[in-house]
Amino acid sequence: MTSLAGARNRRVRERLIGGALAAAAGVSVLTTVAIVGVLLYEAAGFFAEISPIEFLTGRRWAPLLAPRSFGVLPLLGGSVMIALGAALVALPVGLASAIYLSEYAPGRVRRIVKPALEILAGIPTVVYGYFALTFVTPLIRAVFPHTNVFNAASASLVVGLMIIPMVSSLSEDAMRAVPRALRQGAYALGATKFEVATRSVVPAALSGILASFILAVSRAIGETMAVTIAAGMTPNLTANPLESIQTMTAFIVQVSLGETPFGTIEYKTIFAVGLTLFAMTLAMNILSNAVLRRYREVYE
Repeated sequence: MTSLAGARNRRVRERLIGGALAAAAGVSVLTTVAIVGVLLYEAAGFFAEISPIEFLTGRRWAPLLAPRSFGVLPLLGGSVMIALGAALVALPVGLASAIYLSEYAPGRVRRIVKPALEILAGIPTVVYGYFALTFVTPLIRAVFPHTNVFNAASASLVVGLMIIPMVSSLSEDAMRAVPRALRQGAYALGATKFEVATRSVVPAALSGILASFILAVSRAIGETMAVTIAAGMTPNLTANPLESIQTMTAFIVQVSLGETPFGTIEYKTIFAVGLTLFAMTLAMNILSNAVLRRYREVYE
């Protein structure tokens, strides 16, 4: 009787644990669905008044000032410029750091350097913003005197610094997952350490490395505070990184400060821009998963 009661209690306990875990998963899914639903509902109100073609192809963004204009290209261009500039900084430095940590660094050095790199990810982004404004921008202006105080170049540099740990850590994890036998085989054929790293390990870990690149660029597109402080709030469709620009996230911050009346077209622009940003990051994540599936190497 005692053993039967114990087995029954164990089954009830397991069911309760399973139910709690399923509820946690359900909350995550429902939260995501609710966010997407609110975005779509509010953005539909915006697009009922403003043509999607005007929104996606217009070259002037001025929803708060007369004459008003709702072309999102300046914000889109600003976000893309920051992401590309950050990628130019972070991808080569992050990959080189990952190769060093995976293939060259002694265990003791790796245990010190990797956490030190990851500390960069824990620094508040507002600190990066003021670092760009007070340190990076003066350096750029010393070289290019006509640089604006708020400019895309300094924002790109600090966002690049921010995402280096993501590239480095994820790429290094992917490289360390490559079987040791692959390295030993390359060494047995007379390859140098650099050749083993670049011709055997990196290609074998390519899916993880590319996924880290895409995730890091997605992070750069969605960065808010650092680019708001460093790049300014001037919606400017330009290819010159020394000028002030505005990103989609910076515009959302500007309109969300509480001065915009609820329900107005200016208020609804938040959701139209947010939906555009969501679509971009979703596309990047789908691309990341596709790259993982396409280049994944399975070892036994």
